[in-house]
Amino acid sequence: MFKKKLIISAVAALSMTAGSAMAAISAEEAAKLGNELTPFGAEKAGNAAGTIPAWTGGITKDKIPAAYKQPGQHYPDPYAGEKPEFVITAANVQQYADKLTPGQLAMFEAYPESFKMPIYKTHRSHSSPQRVYDATIAAATKAKLVEGGNGVTGSIGAIPFPIPKNGLEALWNHMVRYRGEYVVRSASEVAVHRTGVYTLVSSQQEAGFKYYYPGMTEAELENILFYYLSFTKAPARLAGGAVLVHETLDQVKEPRQAWAYNAGQRRVRRAPSISYDTPITDADGLRTADDTDMYNGAPDRYEWKLVGKKEIYIPYNNYRLISSEVSYEQLLQPGHVNPDLTRYELHRVWVVEGVLKEGARHVYSKRTLYLDEDSWGAAVVDQYDGRGQLWRVSMAYLINYYDLPTTWTGLDVFHDLQARRYHIQGLANEEPAFVDFSQPIPKENYFTSSSLRRRGTR
Repeated sequence: MFKKKLIISAVAALSMTAGSAMAAISAEEAAKLGNELTPFGAEKAGNAAGTIPAWTGGITKDKIPAAYKQPGQHYPDPYAGEKPEFVITAANVQQYADKLTPGQLAMFEAYPESFKMPIYKTHRSHSSPQRVYDATIAAATKAKLVEGGNGVTGSIGAIPFPIPKNGLEALWNHMVRYRGEYVVRSASEVAVHRTGVYTLVSSQQEAGFKYYYPGMTEAELENILFYYLSFTKAPARLAGGAVLVHETLDQVKEPRQAWAYNAGQRRVRRAPSISYDTPITDADGLRTADDTDMYNGAPDRYEWKLVGKKEIYIPYNNYRLISSEVSYEQLLQPGHVNPDLTRYELHRVWVVEGVLKEGARHVYSKRTLYLDEDSWGAAVVDQYDGRGQLWRVSMAYLINYYDLPTTWTGLDVFHDLQARRYHIQGLANEEPAFVDFSQPIPKENYFTSSSLRRRGTR
């Protein structure tokens, strides 16, 4: 009888825990959104020291630089006239260690003569369309994690958990954050060797963020977070190839689907499952499949903990880094990108820690994400190997794409501290055009394998 009561009590306790983990916030908590909190749940107020200002709406239409004339052009820097307030180097890094991540500190150890962080005045430049703000506030009392935490429900077109209660909720905010509805861009990625030698892989990329299509419903979503198309332009040996991805929301229930077009054979084939710690070929093994976008895919192999908030110097408003006036030769240096072109600001971040579950397999035993409180985008991620040693550090050099508007990465850089090499995504400085959010959303049959075959070249 005692054992029976004990079991019943344990089940009840577990049920209560699961319920609280999956429950939406109260109406009283949601009322803070748009008041003392921003619509996305960040603190509106600045910090006590005055080094982080209050959020007043970010870059709105009236603040877009006059030099920005049309979609697709490179983004003029709204803060072009500013100079660094100070520069962190290996000589003074310990003075600022409390506002740096372990990965950033490791970069100074790895490259003491060349790595530095120019620190600029903080601008809380993040902004989003009003419809996304409204949807986020409306969904705040409805959004829930699905069973197992492998997806979200009740939050189409919104940040699901603006007031997160656990690490999984914060992680999902990053994975489903607003990045427009349909975007077209030309960009390159490259693995940079220790000597600075590299070969560009260039492509035209298109993404349809179905989760944010206007009027989208839960039933119509059909578990698709977004569609992704990539057509390779260079080098010559790869030119003409293409890849199509259907990124599913709950990837435990339904893994992402992918197809590849082989230009030589002129055939479309179903691509093998690329997920978790699968090494990415074009990255020369310097990042895993779930490193893309700082973190993506199923979260089920880790126990996620919401550590809390912290003030950290993170890459922010990096318009100079993506400028068309900067060549790849100027940008790409041995060990890291040219630090004189980078910009870091002090921002509050949510710290989310993922520890590999017992019995689960992954090359990373732990990963720590630092999520910008205003946009929910991961700005820095520290990754640890199977021995618990810091192995890699990833940085997203954020900007506000103010014609949309949204805060998203300008460049993603993945550093392997052991190999002393790095991989970079999003290079477009030498492209005639950059990112275009203005194109109409294609019809559903646009992102199909048959469409891929028709559009394949060579």
